[in-house]
Amino acid sequence: MNRCNTSHPLLAALIIFGVYANLHALPASAQAEEAKPNIRNFPKTAFRGQLQVTGTPNALMDGKADRLSPGSTIRDINNMLVLPGAVTGTKLMVNYTRENTGMVHQVWILNPEEIKQRLPSQINTGVTSYYFHSAP
Repeated sequence: MNRCNTSHPLLAALIIFGVYANLHALPASAQAEEAKPNIRNFPKTAFRGQLQVTGTPNALMDGKADRLSPGSTIRDINNMLVLPGAVTGTKLMVNYTRENTGMVHQVWILNPEEIKQRLPSQINTGVTSYYFHSAP
């Protein structure tokens, strides 16, 4: 008894249609436009600074000793979570918030377009810009 009948005309038509549809979809996906970086919305309480994780939970914020809070999150330029160990020793331009004990709680690594934007906290304090410095 043959349970898998592959000679059915409807099955053959579906296979041919699937191959045809996939072949015509390839050129459209190959013509991708230049990706523009996303500009995220940050909380009004966010600050900007240069973060360097020296060893979890210890960090330097603008060259001064600081700490990451328990449960802190670091997000990369694609808004994906990053473990602190993955960025240890790297100087990063970030927007960040603090929790009620004063420790750094939420961190967003900035892309070049976001670095150009000013935060409400910068307007009030007169801070105009920060520059990205790579690790030596």
